[in-house]
Amino acid sequence: MNCNLHKKAILVVSFGTSYNDTREKTIGAIEKKIAESYPDYTVRRAFTSKIIIDILKKRDGIYIDNVSEALNKLYDEGFEYVVIQPTHVMNGFEYDELMADAKKCQSCFKKMSFGKPLLTSSSDYAEAVEAIVKETGNISSDTAAVFMGHGTEHYADSAYAALDYRFKAKGYDNFFVGTVEGYPDINEVTYFIKKGGYKKAVLYPFMIVAGDHANNDMAGEDSESWKNVLEKEGCSVDCKIIGLGEYIGIQNMFLKHIEKAVCEIETYMN
Repeated sequence: MNCNLHKKAILVVSFGTSYNDTREKTIGAIEKKIAESYPDYTVRRAFTSKIIIDILKKRDGIYIDNVSEALNKLYDEGFEYVVIQPTHVMNGFEYDELMADAKKCQSCFKKMSFGKPLLTSSSDYAEAVEAIVKETGNISSDTAAVFMGHGTEHYADSAYAALDYRFKAKGYDNFFVGTVEGYPDINEVTYFIKKGGYKKAVLYPFMIVAGDHANNDMAGEDSESWKNVLEKEGCSVDCKIIGLGEYIGIQNMFLKHIEKAVCEIETYMN
C-alpha cells in the first residue's frame, strides 16, 4: 500500500444521472457540503447505475467509478479509513448492492463505516416532511402538492406510502406521494386528488436528482406523463424540475447521517 498523507476518505455513492446540470446542483452540492464539513477527509464520488456510467463515458467522455472501482483506487492510494455515504432515498436494491460491493473491500482498510440513506429511521420521515414543506413554500390548501418517487419492487417501496402518511399526520392533507414504478402509483394519486376536489396541482420529483423521470415521466409531453394525466382530469398543473438534492434541509439530513459514520471512524482511530 502506498503512503499517503490523506489517509481518511469519504466515498459519496449516488445512483447517478446523465443530466449534467442537475448532477452538480444536487449530487455535487451534497458532496461539496460534506467536503466543507470534513476538510481532513478526501471526498470521492461513485455511482451505482452502470447505465448512467456508460452513458456519461460514451456521450461526454466522463468516467465515474462504480463502488468497487472507487474503493480499489482508495486502497491503491494508501487510504486506511473510509466512510461510505449513500445519497439514495431509501434502503432499496441499489443500496443493498452498494453494501455488498463495499463489504467485499472492507478488509482492505483499517476501518470502514457507513452512513444511512435519506429515509432510514422514523425521525427521518418527520425531518424530510419539514424540509420539503419549507422548500416548497406556501402552497395554498386548495392546491395539491404531488411528489413523484421512483418506486421499486423491493420491500423498501413502503417508504413512499409511509411518507405520504407522515405528511397527512403533520396536517398537510394536500400533499401526496406517488411513484413511477411502485406503490402508490399515479392512479392512486389521481383518485385522492379527485376525491379532495383539487383543481390545481404542483408536481415535484421526489428523487435526489431531477433527471429523466422528472423531465419525461412527470413533466413530459407523452400522454401518460403525470402532468398530462392530471390535466385530463381537469387540473391546472405546474411542474417544478427540482431534485431533492437541491433542498438545503435534505442536504443537512445527509450531513447528520454521515456525522455518525465519521464519529465511528474517529472513535476507532482514537
